[in-house]
Amino acid sequence: MNHIKKIIFSLAIGACFVTGCNKSSLKNLNVNPQALSNIDLNFMFTSAQLGAASGGSAGDNRYIDWRTNIGMASTAIQQVAVTGGIANAGNRYEHNFETSSAPFEFLYGDQLKNIGEILKQTSTGGFAEGQNKNMRQAARIIRAFLFQRLTDYYGSVPYFEAMQVDKGIFFPKYDKQKAIYTDLLKELDEATTALGAADPADGFGAADLYYNGDIAKWKRWGYSLMLRLAMRVSKVNAAMANTYAAKAVAGGVFTSNADNVWVPMAEGPSVWTNQNGISRAFIPGDGGNQSFLSKTLIDWLKGPNTGSTADDDPRLMILTGGIGKWTPTSWTPVTTNPLDQKGMPNGKDQNMLEAIEGKTPLDLDATYSKINPLLLQRDDPYMLMNYGEVELLLAEASERSIGGLTPAVAKAHYEAGVKASMQMYTPYDASLVVSDAKVADYLAAYPYGVAKPALTMIMEQLWVNHFLNWWEAWSDWRRTGLPVLVPINYPGNVTNGTIPQRLRYPGAEVGGNPNFEAGSTKPDEYTTKVWWAGGPE
Repeated sequence: MNHIKKIIFSLAIGACFVTGCNKSSLKNLNVNPQALSNIDLNFMFTSAQLGAASGGSAGDNRYIDWRTNIGMASTAIQQVAVTGGIANAGNRYEHNFETSSAPFEFLYGDQLKNIGEILKQTSTGGFAEGQNKNMRQAARIIRAFLFQRLTDYYGSVPYFEAMQVDKGIFFPKYDKQKAIYTDLLKELDEATTALGAADPADGFGAADLYYNGDIAKWKRWGYSLMLRLAMRVSKVNAAMANTYAAKAVAGGVFTSNADNVWVPMAEGPSVWTNQNGISRAFIPGDGGNQSFLSKTLIDWLKGPNTGSTADDDPRLMILTGGIGKWTPTSWTPVTTNPLDQKGMPNGKDQNMLEAIEGKTPLDLDATYSKINPLLLQRDDPYMLMNYGEVELLLAEASERSIGGLTPAVAKAHYEAGVKASMQMYTPYDASLVVSDAKVADYLAAYPYGVAKPALTMIMEQLWVNHFLNWWEAWSDWRRTGLPVLVPINYPGNVTNGTIPQRLRYPGAEVGGNPNFEAGSTKPDEYTTKVWWAGGPE
């Protein structure tokens, strides 16, 4: 595996939230144990970067991925399927309090604390005032990335008063998603513009896990993230979308897969912080979450002619390793023939699957395709954002004439996005190569805007692009309704057979923050849409 650099141990902080927390423990969530008079900001920045992947630089790095990215998003958007376990939150639309609570607890209680301390110490009056200038701006970009994830999960969340315990704010007010997005886009604009020439004296390059201090790449990420947020609000605030999509394009977004944001991981020295949390959630004997791919995804990758590989997506045998048995010590394929690949239907239990397949007992390992183990090694890097997504967002913006783009350039952006998406997997393993010729054959087999409407093709490609980053696939589906997914209606589900639209707030927050009732997104149900999907501000 390729590794960007050696992982540095992260800081030990952690959240207090557990079921039954009282107001005293809620106050502790907002108390930052890092708030010292003098601290190594390089070390803290590295820790914050590491924590942005998987969900906890101080805790179990599987937590958010296992509970929420996998438990809700992967199955809700029908790329993964299971017969039981925590992933039934998205697979059968069942309530799981850990799935709903994890992002709120860990993003506030861990990653945002580190970022907040960096910003505090480099602000006016901080011990590093006037120093670490590029680190400060990079921290603002990471903060925008984290808050975007947080508000996308819940809707209204504490934002302007969050992490303000030094000002005596123990129970922060909730802010509407529209106000949060307005400020996040402003922050990205200011921070990305303010990034300047590298200063070797500040140590930023040595601390930076993502780009090794490459300011040009940081700028491209800042503008690419701005484009993502602009398109996220494009159905509900056209003016905001137009303004910031134009700024992003003018500023300069990702230009190749070399710009992709990878968080490096390693086998050691710490099992809890340095290993890939997605991988650890799936690896047998570790997380052990079922790793079957959904029928929806496999059928899409195989194309309409199931008796031929000519119309297959080249990613079919990259995203799946085949049908087989994965144990703590080995991966033993039953078949790696593309024609034999078969996805598991979502929303089914063992008995239902046995009825469908006409076999009792049904050997799931010998029946359904699994995620490729090459994508799930403990030391595999963790992707935060990629060039393929950016090109596909530009294609969407072009089709919809957003940000000064026109439909005339949509096809070029679409084809660049498909190519980049297919060719971005070699950091997981050098064998996961898709040649230019295979990309060209695929694009010829599925000409842009011919077999399906152009926007449908763009959003389906974004859906596949976000494999492993399922929380983003869920967000894009929620704002567009594409790809068209058929909901399931498992007996006893809590959404009445409706694909979930958001997470519910943690019970401790509902009962412990006196500002919850006045500002939170209501009703606090899985079916309530967030603002950018057509819900309340």
